[in-house]
Amino acid sequence: MALTAIIEEHGGPERFKLVERDVGAPGPGEVRIAHKAVGLNFIDVYQRTGLYPMELPHAMGMEAAGVIEAVGEGVTHLKEGDRAAYASNPPGAYAEARVMPAAQVCPLPEGISFEEGAAMMLKGMTVEYLFHRTTPLKSGDTVLFHAAAGGVGLLACQWARSEGITLIGTAGSDEKCQLALDHGAAHCINYRSGDWAATVRELTDGKGVDVVMDAVGKDTFDGSLSSLRPLGMMISFGNASGPVPPLDIGILGKKGSLKITRPTLFTHIADHETCQAMARHLAEKVLSGDVKITIGQRFALRDVAKAHEALEARKTTGSTILEI
Repeated sequence: MALTAIIEEHGGPERFKLVERDVGAPGPGEVRIAHKAVGLNFIDVYQRTGLYPMELPHAMGMEAAGVIEAVGEGVTHLKEGDRAAYASNPPGAYAEARVMPAAQVCPLPEGISFEEGAAMMLKGMTVEYLFHRTTPLKSGDTVLFHAAAGGVGLLACQWARSEGITLIGTAGSDEKCQLALDHGAAHCINYRSGDWAATVRELTDGKGVDVVMDAVGKDTFDGSLSSLRPLGMMISFGNASGPVPPLDIGILGKKGSLKITRPTLFTHIADHETCQAMARHLAEKVLSGDVKITIGQRFALRDVAKAHEALEARKTTGSTILEI
């Protein structure tokens, strides 16, 4: 039996229910993993509220690290006793243990702790695809990154610095801006203090940035488009402030023949080999010291509702984990 956080209907953090569930044995292509730490992400909020609807009741959570307890038939990249971490569908990581598909579960090197593993997989592989699999980026390019002091943002600041890319961040306070700067952002703008899009233009001598990486959504979308240089790329990869309203595609032409994409991590990691390669690339960045995993908050599994309240109120910095 394993303590597991589930929801039976969509809504606020109060919808979480803690239950004991039978874990069972892994079937073909599956593993059973005993979690040591679990990561929290905004996609968890989207699923809980129903923005991303799920068939209910359902266990929650997309990211964790732990020890493989058993492997099913056909699983060759993991064995019993291995350290492992993942970001993966279906949800179910908010649990002491689970059985799940093995394809997106990745070996966790000895030099990376379980807490770091739980905090880095979804966010770190997101940064990996943003910088390496979405649009060509090279040393000297300029990126605008919103929520630069969040879990994904602090990894992006470091990743950009390690690749010679100038990252302009935005954040909601001077303290959060300083955190982004400390992690490698070249500049960080407190979006509460004025017209941040105009400041981006000033910082780029009126040219605009090559790429915008925007997980905030509705509140930043128009300003993001206005911050791009002609032929620039807008990567909209989240909806923390709400979904982006329908777009008149003609605005892209008016603002300089802009490009726009709405990627998801789960498209990228659907292929087993691609997922494993992305995880290895991320681990290399962490083991080399180019990227350090910042865990800003820790909650007990039983306090998952409080963790979600903090996440939604934007009271978190870096990554948030549940301790098992």
